Amino acid sequence: MLRKSSARLLLLLLSFAACIKAQAPPPAPEPKALADLGDVVTKAMAEWKIPGLSIAVVQDGHVIYAKGFGYRDVENKLPVTTDTLFAIGSISKSFTSLVFGTLNDEGKVDWDKPVRTYLPTFQIQDPIATDHATARDLFSHRTGLPGHDFVWYSSDFSREDLFNRMKYLKSNKEFRQGYEYCNLMIMTMGYLEGRVANTTWEDLVRTRVFQPLDMRNSNFSVTDSQKAPDFSQPYELKDEKVVKVPFKNIDAIGPAGSINSSIDDMSRYAIFQLGDGTYNGKKIVSPANLKLVHTGQTPITGLPELFTQNGLGPMTYAMGWVDTTYRGHHMVWHNGGIDGFHSLLTLLPDDKTAVVVLSNLGSSVALEPIVYSTFDRLLALPHDPWIERYKNATEKMKKAAEEAKKKGDTPAKTGTQASHPLTDFAGEYTNPGYGIVKIAQQGSDLTIAINKMGPYPFSRVHYDIFEIPEKSDSRAAGTRGQFYMNSDGDIDRLAMPLAPTLPEDIVFTRVTEKKK
Repeated sequence: MLRKSSARLLLLLLSFAACIKAQAPPPAPEPKALADLGDVVTKAMAEWKIPGLSIAVVQDGHVIYAKGFGYRDVENKLPVTTDTLFAIGSISKSFTSLVFGTLNDEGKVDWDKPVRTYLPTFQIQDPIATDHATARDLFSHRTGLPGHDFVWYSSDFSREDLFNRMKYLKSNKEFRQGYEYCNLMIMTMGYLEGRVANTTWEDLVRTRVFQPLDMRNSNFSVTDSQKAPDFSQPYELKDEKVVKVPFKNIDAIGPAGSINSSIDDMSRYAIFQLGDGTYNGKKIVSPANLKLVHTGQTPITGLPELFTQNGLGPMTYAMGWVDTTYRGHHMVWHNGGIDGFHSLLTLLPDDKTAVVVLSNLGSSVALEPIVYSTFDRLLALPHDPWIERYKNATEKMKKAAEEAKKKGDTPAKTGTQASHPLTDFAGEYTNPGYGIVKIAQQGSDLTIAINKMGPYPFSRVHYDIFEIPEKSDSRAAGTRGQFYMNSDGDIDRLAMPLAPTLPEDIVFTRVTEKKK
């Protein structure tokens, strides 16, 4: 997820630009089947309040549809174009697995040798996984280590620091015993690639993917995006209103999700992914490795109805991709989301067809119905009412989540008291994996900061249990924390459920203050 090319500024010399254009796939006429696709897009955008969106459809090596809709900057009424940069989030993972495939072609790495072959200091808490986990295991999320996303999301830890902290993070499953999506594992693979090639992950993606595919606008950091002449602002829904939010810099976790790109660039990437590993006659990766990264490795179970209904087959995580079927057609896809942005790249390899959608509203489900509606039209399938179906499904999920929330949280017990005065809870608490939590007293309440995230109100619920309020703008909104005492009666620990799939809380130990 890192990006440093500002190639859009280069637009170079006229003669060179003409040369580049000559190499690009020739445009194809927009098919009649997609005559009403614009109506589908605008309806979905209105339903889910998306400010701006761009979409490209490719088929048989050609871009057959590419358009921008809405605004990249609502406040200044700047329209989305096919050059507008959006964060593509976890679609970045497929770039990382592609780079590994190129290194494998050169004999520098092996999908099935232990990661420790290349990174001797690789370590997670499970000793078996530490010794035996391979690139295939890390790319397909089967090491047993869950997300632990607050480690990188809340901090400015470097990539190397994140790598070194993994040994303190608890696993949720036994090694190779199930699917556990973990951004840190893909980050590790990008870190490995850079070390093996004596460079950086960013440089490898730039030279092995961006440059040969003529992805001139794409980059690795929201810092670079904001220097470009055509980039999107990030937006979120707050109380059903669209509001602009700050850009989230995730450079350190880059290989798992920090790439920014435009629909023009991503259409070239999609055409390449549907091919044989070459682009404009130049080999980028072997056909075998391109097929391998699309091939399912780890079954994904327990998915909500939204992902398993109406013609979608069982899902298996491949390597930076999800392998499944759509109404009998082989489908390979990945989505991506980070603050203010959501994206989706979906391939039908046997049909040589793909759809890319980039948007500037975080956590939106609007992109799937747009993609499926496009496939229905191109494949001459019955036009299912995908927007209505997703609208109903999301309402159902929202109600279920609200009910689960009511059942999951113990109501506040009245008439309780904290075990200590509030000032006794204030201080720093540390965890070797997660970093530092700072608790401060503010009036008759506490505040909490998790690394660089916060401070936020930390209000007492009952006894020694406090909560970041649901209406807080924190990603940890609604999270409770419990303080514990040592045998001397002093507050010395804080436990919080920051890794939701783990059955136990993350424990932060109070830093002992030096006596003056």
